[in-house]
Amino acid sequence: MAVLVTGGAGYIGSHTAVALHEAGRRIVVLDDLSNSSERAVDAIRALTGGNLTFVQGDAADVDLVSRTIVEQDVDEVVHFAAFKSVSDSVERPLAYFANNMGSLVGVVEAMAATRVRRMVFSSSCTVYGEPDEVPVTESSPTGAANPYGWTKLHGEQFLEQVAAVGGLDVMLLRYFNPVGAHPSGTMGEDSRGVPTNLVPYLMQVAVGRLERLPVFGADYDTPDGSPVRDYLHVVDLAEGHVAALDALPANPGCRAINLGTGRGYSVLEVVAAAEHALGRPVAHEVVDRRPGDVARIWAGTDLAERLLGWAASRGLSEMLADHWRWQEAHPHGYGD
Repeated sequence: MAVLVTGGAGYIGSHTAVALHEAGRRIVVLDDLSNSSERAVDAIRALTGGNLTFVQGDAADVDLVSRTIVEQDVDEVVHFAAFKSVSDSVERPLAYFANNMGSLVGVVEAMAATRVRRMVFSSSCTVYGEPDEVPVTESSPTGAANPYGWTKLHGEQFLEQVAAVGGLDVMLLRYFNPVGAHPSGTMGEDSRGVPTNLVPYLMQVAVGRLERLPVFGADYDTPDGSPVRDYLHVVDLAEGHVAALDALPANPGCRAINLGTGRGYSVLEVVAAAEHALGRPVAHEVVDRRPGDVARIWAGTDLAERLLGWAASRGLSEMLADHWRWQEAHPHGYGD
């Protein structure tokens, strides 16, 4: 049997495919390559000894997903396929709802048609909106502050309803801020266009691809005025998906779990840590706040440790060093 990884050529999906292979699973990647590269699939193959089936197509295509499940003997699904930029979602809310909800509904319909019931869903800490208290736990109030977050929150609610009538067993993994790259330097984040997340933008400035990092706001209610986030190594995150799949048989139904480190770093702290790792300054400037951003958020991680036996093990310095190793070797991403 195999695990289907939708959106598996993307940043988190590709790292998770490698982690699943290392845990002994057979991998099937489905991706339409609209925001990813087939060279990421090549990188997965190189790291897994070629043990990979790749299907190019849309996760919203019920017939395609159903056929893939049957032909590849799939018995569990990790669903990543979605647009993921907060700022882009503010500009294009309709596209985000159509794509993110459409792909999720399509995959669940295909699972129902083929009687596959185990899923891990790629959710986000954006479902907590602007939290009143930190750290946020799985019982904290939800309510998104931007269209991307709403697609994740509505996706969770949809899956809860399907699970409630016995149609699905699912772990809803609420990611905090994934950064870093595979330690080999052969696989990492390849943003299409100008990145909207801090670390990939910072690294593109460091490699000379972009001129200057904008720091969106220095007047938040945080120690240095810049937004505070929980940054998580993408390999730790990938290993969290393996742990979630392993835990599903003993935890049927639907459950949300935070994946983070349990501590926050400000934007300016991350910039300073990157400058220390690189041994030189990185050009940056404070600009106006960005619509849809929240001031501070980091994870409560007790449930992940208790239920999954998982905890992040890689610190900020390792995240930045691995991300830089990838970026320095691939200054233009997979197109290099």
